[in-house]
Amino acid sequence: MPQFAANLTMLFTEEPFIDRFEAAAKAGFKAVEFLFPYAHTAQQVRNAALEAGVQIVLHNLPAGDWDAGERGIACLPDRVNEFREGVARAIEYATALGVTQVNCLAGKAPAGADPAVLRAALVGNLRYAAGQLGAHGIRLLIEPINTFDIPGFYLHGTAQALALMDEVGSDNLFLQYDIYHMQRMEGELAATMQKHLPRIAHIQLADNPGRNEPGTGEINYAFLFQHLDRIGYTGHIGCEYKPKTTTTAGLGWLAGL
Repeated sequence: MPQFAANLTMLFTEEPFIDRFEAAAKAGFKAVEFLFPYAHTAQQVRNAALEAGVQIVLHNLPAGDWDAGERGIACLPDRVNEFREGVARAIEYATALGVTQVNCLAGKAPAGADPAVLRAALVGNLRYAAGQLGAHGIRLLIEPINTFDIPGFYLHGTAQALALMDEVGSDNLFLQYDIYHMQRMEGELAATMQKHLPRIAHIQLADNPGRNEPGTGEINYAFLFQHLDRIGYTGHIGCEYKPKTTTTAGLGWLAGL
């Protein structure tokens, strides 16, 4: 049976962020993930997790001005210094929180930008981050995201991500495979995850259409969960979906496994 992690950015949003750890534990989750911890002190987040008895398995590098619509800065050549500062900040938090995997959002390609320049910036930033994080025992992940939800997102396919990883050439760079995003962009979910399993360090889910909980759309999650067991995936699966009504009401899929 897969290990599920509640994404606290998407789930239990009826509660203040710090209270979501306890809400996740009460719902039966033993692990959590979220986009960013940086609005709170590392000690506040650590205490909330410890008191709830849940493990934090993932958070992201700082990703620019999220409220202004930025979705990462790693591909932006004029933001390299800011990116490196973010790596240091992520290491500080991940170390304090016991997090061993950090995800990097590549960002949106500016209109008219030279793709080669963006790729060079991203490759350089990933090499730097992989080295810095690796020195602290933390894995670096990259995540392709669909361009329907985030138009212009630079990294949007599995093959593109793997080629980028090859170019970076680090043994500390892995794929975060989001089933929802890749269903929208390319399909072939089961075969892709099986083929590239050694390079996948984390999986996330939501159903499509709607990005709601499993069972509300077209993806056969009962099959995929069994498939992941068969092929030997041992990591966590982050539940990064928008509950169709409330988080608690939408957990029937989990209780039915």
